[in-house]
Amino acid sequence: MRNNVSETDQKLGCPPPPALSRGLLFSAVLALSAVSALSGCGGGSSSGDAAGTPPSSGSPAPAPIPAPAPTASSPEPELPPTTTPSPSTGTLPTGGGTAAPALPPGLQLPSGLDLSKPGAALKIANATSSATENNNNGPDKAFDGSMTTRWSSVPEDTAWIQFDFGTKTPIGYMQLAWENAYGKEYAVLASDDGQTWYQLRYVAGGKGGTEEFFNLNANVRYVKIQGVARGTQYGYSLFEVSFKSPGSDNTLASVVSSATPTPPLGSSVTSPAITAPLEQVQFTLPDGTLVTRFGFVGRSRHARERGEDWAEIGYGTNDTVDANGQPRDKGPGAYLNFIANYFKNRTWGVEFIDNSRVAGVTKPRIIINQYYQQAQRGGGHSFFRRFDDPGVTGYGWMSPGTLLDNTTYTDGFNDLTSCPVVPKPPEGALAKPNTGYNGVIGANDGCSVVLDNVPGHRDVGPDANGVLVPTTTVASRNLKVGDAIEFTGSFFSSRAAMDAIGDSGNFRYYTNEVTYVVGSGLRPWYGVQPRLMNAPLPDETLLGGTGSISYDYADNATFMFQQPSTQIGMQNMQRFTEGRRWIHSNMWTGDHNEAGNDRNTAAVGLQGPRFNQSTCFACHINNGRGLAPQVLNQRLDTMAVRTATLDANGKQVPHPTYGLAVQMNARSQTTGALQDWGMAVRVAGFDTKTVTLADGTVVTLSKPRVSFDGPTPSVFSLRAAQPMIGMGLLEAIPDADILARVRTTPDEDGVKGQANLVYDPETGAVRVGRYGWKAAKVSLRHQAANAALLDMSVTSPLYPNRDCLAGPAQCNRNKVEKGLSEDDLQLITRYVGLLGVPAQRSLTSGFPKGVTPLPYLDVNPTQVAAGAKLFASIRCTACHIAEMKTGLGTELAENRNQTIRPYTDLLLHDMGSELADTLVESQAAGNQWRTAPLWGIGYTEYVAGTGVKVGYLHDSRAGTLTEAILWHGGEAAASRQRFVNLSTADRKALLAFLNSL
Repeated sequence: MRNNVSETDQKLGCPPPPALSRGLLFSAVLALSAVSALSGCGGGSSSGDAAGTPPSSGSPAPAPIPAPAPTASSPEPELPPTTTPSPSTGTLPTGGGTAAPALPPGLQLPSGLDLSKPGAALKIANATSSATENNNNGPDKAFDGSMTTRWSSVPEDTAWIQFDFGTKTPIGYMQLAWENAYGKEYAVLASDDGQTWYQLRYVAGGKGGTEEFFNLNANVRYVKIQGVARGTQYGYSLFEVSFKSPGSDNTLASVVSSATPTPPLGSSVTSPAITAPLEQVQFTLPDGTLVTRFGFVGRSRHARERGEDWAEIGYGTNDTVDANGQPRDKGPGAYLNFIANYFKNRTWGVEFIDNSRVAGVTKPRIIINQYYQQAQRGGGHSFFRRFDDPGVTGYGWMSPGTLLDNTTYTDGFNDLTSCPVVPKPPEGALAKPNTGYNGVIGANDGCSVVLDNVPGHRDVGPDANGVLVPTTTVASRNLKVGDAIEFTGSFFSSRAAMDAIGDSGNFRYYTNEVTYVVGSGLRPWYGVQPRLMNAPLPDETLLGGTGSISYDYADNATFMFQQPSTQIGMQNMQRFTEGRRWIHSNMWTGDHNEAGNDRNTAAVGLQGPRFNQSTCFACHINNGRGLAPQVLNQRLDTMAVRTATLDANGKQVPHPTYGLAVQMNARSQTTGALQDWGMAVRVAGFDTKTVTLADGTVVTLSKPRVSFDGPTPSVFSLRAAQPMIGMGLLEAIPDADILARVRTTPDEDGVKGQANLVYDPETGAVRVGRYGWKAAKVSLRHQAANAALLDMSVTSPLYPNRDCLAGPAQCNRNKVEKGLSEDDLQLITRYVGLLGVPAQRSLTSGFPKGVTPLPYLDVNPTQVAAGAKLFASIRCTACHIAEMKTGLGTELAENRNQTIRPYTDLLLHDMGSELADTLVESQAAGNQWRTAPLWGIGYTEYVAGTGVKVGYLHDSRAGTLTEAILWHGGEAAASRQRFVNLSTADRKALLAFLNSL
């Protein structure tokens, strides 16, 4: 923490100061240690005197004086580790192995094989190997039936052992029993002649012990274990290797599948019905009073605290540069991360009652009510940041306003929580519209606060270093329409109050810092001079409408795609956090992937025997994109591979082995142990080509080739996880607006655009597709349930059993397997629907002089603006539509009537043969892809985190935005060529614009 507070105070982490009445009892002020414990950090040190005297809202703020240290009776707020969970990337291969081809159909198990009985042990006729450790540890010792003898190679990574069955033999299962010297990385190969080898399996990150391989699907004479990397300094050492014939216990039988029906072209569309919103976030009373309601959740620190000290030149330590003045990053901070058990009793609601637009009001005031889930101490509200003090860079508050009952604050000196739980107010009306409290109509009780002025403060001017420092005094004045007020609250309960509701966790937290514009409501903000003083972001930067996410000054970029809409409702915040818990829950163990969170017992055992990942977060890294293919033999289980085959009539149906999608991992449903059932899809290599731009720059384009451990489908499509942000806003775009952009004839560049019409899996109605790479999902509910089934093997009310993987005819709704309940699915859907979109970073932030800006906030507005014009002039906006408006077809009021800038038309476009595959989804052909939204694209690498490689386009083939553009073909070919022809400066400007999104 970097402010004018004592070192001890910094360690304790003071909460924001309470808003105090001008008439706080003098006797209470004398309770020095108690006051400093409550207000020493934000109130006493930044806006009160050394004794903790509350500021007078009508007078200038005095010079800051370090506050006394809080007493031991003041428990510190939660300060969790600032590291984010590591993405579930598995263990990547070294790349040192080879990629032998997949087993051809002629060497796979013959059709009609009897699998009704368990597999039987197979006899090995002979074995050979590379050089052994000594004559006593030859390859014959690996199948002599004894666990006291072993085959042991010389210490070479490329050592191997080969087994000969004497004749072509159907094989379903293999077990390896390693001695302590095991294989960390190796390939399992098969051959019918001992010369030409095919890959059955590839292991990276082997752990030794006993390793099993099911569903080998091989009809061969030879099997080889080919080493790539040893787990120890010694050679490979195997006690025993055994095989079984195919049987009911080790081999998957084919299933009968059925096609998903496709609506005829020109079908009439059924749009969702308009219903009352789940919760109102803003409304106007008959007299013109504006009521704004929003939700808060506990946070660890303040909004402008990074992981290092930083201050103005001459006014404190600046760790953002080293001794030589070079930029360095010691962050991150801990503002946007989520506290332990954030979903449990740690959200609350805030209500602003604003009469500034009521006819005849000359002195506007705002009444602030808060709605907690447990008793709290009074105060804790803070308004107006101390921008006029060069010693305050991370936080610090002026804190005007009147707490209606000061005893609710002073009672806190005795550890009393005098603010009781107040029931949530009715929709569209105040809780106390006629009575109020103590003559203040609309105030709930003595814990309410009234704000009616901009506090007195100092004007600022530059010193010798150009730092804006206090000069003259600015008197207090009345509020007026358009004033921007930075507001924050705090969660300040007590041990006793939390124990009373059965919660043993912490009871003191910070929360979000928001900007309220008098007469309008909440607005996303950014920091301007002096010292990142808050200012509302202009409309053109609000990619996600007024719910866009404010600029991040805490260096928390990995959390930027995990934030709720700025406008989120009081009760929707709780729904959001409970939904987030599901996104982070392991669907087998119920464990949360962030430390300190209670197990989600409802998630325990939901996952089926085969799956890709156990959490949504494992593929959507930090709610962003998935891990890109990058190395030979990489297992692609953080991506999705959709599969199909053609029936006798040439119609596409789910694959008889995989169904609608490959589920690459498996576990025993009795022991929970992970198993290898031969369902992985791997990187088999990369096809590359080069493109030369007009300025001579040569760009290498690469796309992955894949291989299957099991049968290779005749139809398949590799799909990367897409960012989860803004999906609720896309759901709110009216069908008519999407359909109005459809062209039956191409424009001058050949651009058309087609809506994908899809049957709703629940109602059977024809709907406009919006989600997925081919817009084949009609709603967030559809998308979430489909992903749960295909990617995590978790059922839901839409797909009640795993037979649904084989198509609708097999999806018997009377067969219900344990899975997500209706409430669970709703929470997940609403969480995704409420995720906010970061505002465009096209404005210069007012960092303190000498402080190095965060990389993603270090922008050139002139260059970004020029890039935006180029983006339009080369006609990228023919598909990536810059602006849309949402309608009323959503239950989330936060997403209604918003002007958004997603840069998509949600239509299908022919993207050319190089991006095409053969998979059809409803009316979308293999060469057609939905225009991907571009909002947030500049955050891609920052959200993924250090050392995590993500990619662009449907199969993550593009490592950069330049590569992604150069892969565009078909309807985008003309725009791509214009990009190729750009000058170096223009190309950089266009990329700067994209990176600002």
